[in-house]
Amino acid sequence: MLDPQARALLELMIEKRVPPVHTLAPAEARRFYAERRTFTQPEPPPLADVRALATDTGLPLRLYRPAEGRLALLVYFHGGGWTIGDLDTHDVVCRTLALASGCAVLAVDYRLAPEHRFPAAVDDAVAAVRWARREAAALGVDPARVAVGGDSAGGNLAAVAAIAARDAHDPLAAQLLIYPVTDMRAGAPSHTTNGQGYLLTNDSIGWFRGHYLPDEALWSDWRASPLLAADLTRLPRALVLTAGYDPLRDEGLQYADALSAAGNRVQYVCFERQIHGFVTMGRVLDEAGTALALAGGFLREALAPLAA
Repeated sequence: MLDPQARALLELMIEKRVPPVHTLAPAEARRFYAERRTFTQPEPPPLADVRALATDTGLPLRLYRPAEGRLALLVYFHGGGWTIGDLDTHDVVCRTLALASGCAVLAVDYRLAPEHRFPAAVDDAVAAVRWARREAAALGVDPARVAVGGDSAGGNLAAVAAIAARDAHDPLAAQLLIYPVTDMRAGAPSHTTNGQGYLLTNDSIGWFRGHYLPDEALWSDWRASPLLAADLTRLPRALVLTAGYDPLRDEGLQYADALSAAGNRVQYVCFERQIHGFVTMGRVLDEAGTALALAGGFLREALAPLAA
């Protein structure tokens, strides 16, 4: 069954006549998404240090440090269909992951579509990871203990960044993929079974994809669809989280299976009663905290310093 808290949220959104994202212009969709967080997200937990940064090319970043010392690092990419979302919409998620993992978290404000279409977000993601490793000493992090992570579109970018790092002979230590987009063709069975009624719909997926990557000929590019990458071997250990009532559920499972089949170390967990986007909604969905605690434990273990 659908989680009763998730059902209550969906019913409230209908009652309040929250407009579906695909009926809005991008600027309006961004505003609605930003405003919704005040209702669905918990208060931001305090951290030892939170600071605004930027790469040498001006890409905005936000660094979260839960403690002093030389920490492992998670480079995090927010969700939002490559079209909405920003550092603020995922501030609570990044703070929570930092506390749960003991790692520093570097959130990336990558360029959004339709102003910046594919592969702009990919280029920003790859550049941010390279910058973080290059600036590790200044950030107070260990360049040998760097992971990537993200939710939805951000999970897509994290998966792609992990492949790019391997291809650059600079492999990462872990990847955290939360209901990731892995196949832009959107043909997995859950796109049919969960395509309407559970917040993320087929209509909204088409809206996001139309802004980010309208050229169907590019949907099979591995930088858009990492599930279709020719080589998925030698990638960092992964935790893949999905939601049972999410159109993206099956492509997340397919990617976890493909990583495992290629010889990688993978853990897969489906929150069977949840909807897409649930990890950002900890004020109203209890399982958001459960998922982030699980992710934090995975990162703590995967990024633990090697024994002397």
